[in-house]
Amino acid sequence: MSTEITTSDEPDVDAAVRHPVLAVLLVVGGVLGLIASFALTKDDLALLANPSASLGCSFSDKFQCGKNIMSWQGKVFGFPNPLLGLMMFPAPIVVGMALLGRVRFPRWFWLVFNGGMWFAIGFIAWLAYESIFDIGTLCPWCSVVYAAVIPMWLAVTVHNMTEGRVGTALQRVGVALRPWILLITAVLYAVILVTAQVKLDILGSL
Repeated sequence: MSTEITTSDEPDVDAAVRHPVLAVLLVVGGVLGLIASFALTKDDLALLANPSASLGCSFSDKFQCGKNIMSWQGKVFGFPNPLLGLMMFPAPIVVGMALLGRVRFPRWFWLVFNGGMWFAIGFIAWLAYESIFDIGTLCPWCSVVYAAVIPMWLAVTVHNMTEGRVGTALQRVGVALRPWILLITAVLYAVILVTAQVKLDILGSL
């Protein structure tokens, strides 16, 4: 028995029917990321008005948002990072809802969308590293952003690979990885949390 692997530039068949979990994941992940970005923006404005303001996300010296917001890493593009989230997290919500509404997207759209996800995962990986090893904190709301982006990036990337949008060789890799998405996500979560605990002793600071 052989499995036929094909690629096409034509719009996909109904992805929401074949992959409803992907559609729901994009909506839920986008909503969580948007909520966290809004909360961080609100806290940023509070600190702008009063640098000594007490933030609801500050649980200890090691588990807080304030240091991250006030750091140069918190505004690496010249404006508060949460504004990027407010601009970008609506995208997965719209795509997920469109899939649930049986909208069909062409190959180029999925590749561009995946490119945005690669930017997001690269950016949060850098932010997580800077937060733990340079700023010396684990930011609660930032952690929600990490939790939202990781499974969306992984699911969209594997979905594109499985659908043959990036070549037949990677299609086979995608098929092999698809059953392990949940486990890989859990491992990446654990890497961040364990690293933060070992480096900062988050539990001991609470």
